Amino acid sequence: MSPILVRPVREQLEHDRIIRLLQTKWRRKYEAGINPGNEQNAAVGVGPTAIYPDVVLTSQDRGHRLQGVIEVETGESVNHLEALAQWAHFARLRAPFHLYVPAGMVDVARRLCEENQIHVTEIWSYHTIGDQIRFTLVHRSREAASTVARARVAGGTSPSPAPAPKPPPRPAKAKTKATARSSKSAKKPARLQKTRKRR
Repeated sequence: MSPILVRPVREQLEHDRIIRLLQTKWRRKYEAGINPGNEQNAAVGVGPTAIYPDVVLTSQDRGHRLQGVIEVETGESVNHLEALAQWAHFARLRAPFHLYVPAGMVDVARRLCEENQIHVTEIWSYHTIGDQIRFTLVHRSREAASTVARARVAGGTSPSPAPAPKPPPRPAKAKTKATARSSKSAKKPARLQKTRKRR
């Protein structure tokens, strides 16, 4: 829950639902702690300087190193005060910062980030279709894009890989053909000898 905002009940329910969906999405790769509503379950930092993003992603090893933070906003919370009070702090962390906003607030979120020099790794939009919530990536920083491209190439999942060059013919095969020809020519005199003996 934002310290400067009290959301309507309906928006808060939608907000917390999205948080839980994102927790499920990232759980396989990271330890995903969430802070729905007024809860403070997963912190970044300790003591009075601790901050509580909506989703905190940490590594699954013993060190539990910070791997990323996610902040989910609703229509009411995409504003200048929220950007300065929370987004700016999350952007200064040494971890990717992902921002989720309603589809109709994407341009506002982008403008707020640009005006306040807030570095966001990714901005995602979301909208509801029936009972389902759909997410769409609408912005990715240059650093994140280059990291994804390198990971795709390293993992062999590049969208348009260069065709592998054809290997040159092996000399062993050429020798085999030559020996086969010589063996055929060697067999011919033997056949001629057989026919001569019969005569």
